[in-house]
Amino acid sequence: MSESVTTHTAGFISKRANNTKPSGIRRFFEIAATMEDVISLGIGEPDFVSPQPVIDAAIASLHKGQTGYTSNAGLLRLRRLISESLERRYGISYSPQNQIIVTVGGSEAMLLAMLATIDPGDEVLIPEPCFVSYGPLAEFAGARVVYIPTRVETGFQVTAEDIAARITPRSKMLFIGYPNNPTGAVLRRETLEDIAKVVIENDLVVLSDEIYDRLVYGRAAEEGHVSLPSLDGLYERTILTGGFSKNHAMTGWRVGYSCAPEALSDAMYKMHQYVVMCSSTMGQVGAVAALETCDEDVERMRRSYDERRRFIVDGLRAAGLPTFEPEGAFYCFPDITSTGLSSEAFVERLLTEEQVACVPGDAFGPSGAGYVRCSYATAMDKLEEAVRRITRFAERRRA
Repeated sequence: MSESVTTHTAGFISKRANNTKPSGIRRFFEIAATMEDVISLGIGEPDFVSPQPVIDAAIASLHKGQTGYTSNAGLLRLRRLISESLERRYGISYSPQNQIIVTVGGSEAMLLAMLATIDPGDEVLIPEPCFVSYGPLAEFAGARVVYIPTRVETGFQVTAEDIAARITPRSKMLFIGYPNNPTGAVLRRETLEDIAKVVIENDLVVLSDEIYDRLVYGRAAEEGHVSLPSLDGLYERTILTGGFSKNHAMTGWRVGYSCAPEALSDAMYKMHQYVVMCSSTMGQVGAVAALETCDEDVERMRRSYDERRRFIVDGLRAAGLPTFEPEGAFYCFPDITSTGLSSEAFVERLLTEEQVACVPGDAFGPSGAGYVRCSYATAMDKLEEAVRRITRFAERRRA
């Protein structure tokens, strides 16, 4: 292709696309895909196969010829089960008929929330480090993103004071995701109650990504996950998003959901019906089975992640890499500054020298500089070998 054709084609690209940076997660995995004997601690994906009842239900639906569209909002049976699950776990009640939308993964739900509530120039407050898509999704809706740094000294928990200090007359939304990707941090009830006061005082709408709600450990498991709309005054101003990818090891099925007050849900529904029509029928049938029969599978996987969590945190600390104690999701966030390398240099050299793939911490925001994200959603034997390789690498850097 000639340079002139390429230059001309580039002129067709929108400012929105040009201004969107590529995902900070993907570059190293494209390199890793060309290498042999790589142990990946990078992709946030369970190593478990989806539970057998999920697979069986989906196959049976295909044999029955269930290959057409569902309603735009998703199977009513699935919406009822989502409603019942949230009521049972967190005491929050959503109408299956007009407050729940089944989406193409949690990512679509978050984008719908942005498109339905944000006007160009509105500010969206996002604590960071955070999942790489949060900021771009807000920007796609025309928002100005205001990142709120968090620190290991406070357990990577955003505080009410942190939020209040960054509110302006343009502030419209607080967008948070806990249990957190990449740090594994959770928010304590008392912290959330203080945040709720700031939200109400400043009339903010809240987008709460709770995709890892059932993957909590240690003290967080003892206390139980706190869902934001369950807090006083937040139900009527919160859009809750979740899904089946992480808790149920169903990443490839692409089934998520949103729950919100009727007016907010109606606005999101208008966007949803034009963008995707509906989530995959087969995936929705699988999600029905997940909620009806797979609680024991979720708990079995959670216990396995907890065992791996304790192993990798202890192993990284023994390697001389201070590691924050994660209490949710399936990531740890070691401090690599003792090696004298930046996050990106650490990841690149670890991959080329020891064939271990992880993600630079600053891919998730400026507060991640000096850290890397390691996923422990992989088999224990691979984690053991990965820790050996990381230990070797860190010792060489400090020699």
